[in-house]
Amino acid sequence: MTSHTAAGTVTIGIDDIELATSHHVVRLDDFAEANGTDPAKFRLGLGQDEFSFPAPDEDVVTMAAAAAAPIIQRSGTEGIRTLLFATESGIDQSKAAGMAVHSLLDLPSQMRVVEVKEACYSATAALQAAVGIITRSPGQRVLVIASDVARYELDTPGEPTQGAGAVAMLVSANPKLLEIEPVSGLNSADVDDFWRPNDSTTAIVDGALSVTAYLDALTGAWTDLAAQGGPEMAEIDRVLYHQPFTKMAKKAQVHLAGLTGEDLDTEIVAGASGAAGADVSDVAAADGSATVVTGPRDTGLATSTLYNRRLGNSYTASLYAGLCSLLDHDADLAGKRIGLFSYGSGSVGEFFTARVVPGYEQHSRRQAVTEALDARVPLSIDEYRALHAAELSSAEDVSTPKVTAGPFRFAGIKGRARLYERA
Repeated sequence: MTSHTAAGTVTIGIDDIELATSHHVVRLDDFAEANGTDPAKFRLGLGQDEFSFPAPDEDVVTMAAAAAAPIIQRSGTEGIRTLLFATESGIDQSKAAGMAVHSLLDLPSQMRVVEVKEACYSATAALQAAVGIITRSPGQRVLVIASDVARYELDTPGEPTQGAGAVAMLVSANPKLLEIEPVSGLNSADVDDFWRPNDSTTAIVDGALSVTAYLDALTGAWTDLAAQGGPEMAEIDRVLYHQPFTKMAKKAQVHLAGLTGEDLDTEIVAGASGAAGADVSDVAAADGSATVVTGPRDTGLATSTLYNRRLGNSYTASLYAGLCSLLDHDADLAGKRIGLFSYGSGSVGEFFTARVVPGYEQHSRRQAVTEALDARVPLSIDEYRALHAAELSSAEDVSTPKVTAGPFRFAGIKGRARLYERA
């Protein structure tokens, strides 16, 4: 986003970003074996290998604080006057989950803290609100956190698409990672494709309708982007999608290719280098000359799905986990334009664009994220099912066992209030 001030023109966007997840992991090969299912149904049919699962002393607050803490350590708190917490896994009907994060991180009292909700889309709403705040006051910075736990009932089709994760973003003027461009395309429609009633800890989903609603929102948002004067597909170098499962990003890519007439890559499994492959290559002919062979344009589909294949669905954090993956695995992004499609069931879609700031690669999270994913403790299927079935009631006081190796933990419930502490 570009803002005009008395001092000149400033850009607005993501200055820093971090990804965090839970203590446990469920491997879909184990899940398939326990259910008598071919593992390819998950690896190929869904594009998933694992999903994160919280320990008893973890939730959206602990993951959010873990994601935001390194940003605060690097950047301090000066100028941060707003914390926007996006989630569809809220812990209270009134109090924002961000208040607990505010306390755990010892943030200044001179702040507004708000929770934002619209299924998986709300982190983008929070990001755009942050841009608006900084447009008005370029000296301010905004902390945006997306944190969610995706839960479905046991023995349902949605179960293998569960997951958990959080992404924290520091939004500022003159950002170091991503400059957000001002034009976006929007689409909203009242659709019952996915929802979670107040009396349920698991979501209800109509799988077929959810895919249709997602693609309809992509059509509407892309069409609106064009109507608002946004860039054409040929002017967009990489494209990111909300990933409830990574195969959905492939479906979206095929759909966008049909809308735009562009030949786009559709492979969601990267090669050993972490890249999907270039769109142009030199092939030696029999006479020794080089023949240029063109193929689908590489828009980063494979590199942007690497983390989500292991995290599972992280709802509001999903699109931005894909952004982390792209930034961490693509060495040729400086100055490139990225298209981002954000979707939330119910439904809202937004397609916006951003430019990658040269020097972004100096801020890679690749090693830290890989180590965190590798360090998760695997659950046997029996252990996973027992944890899934365990539900705490706020009607009685309870202390949670100390399990997480993370920096923050959910300590239990006292007087119907949730308690948090540094681990």
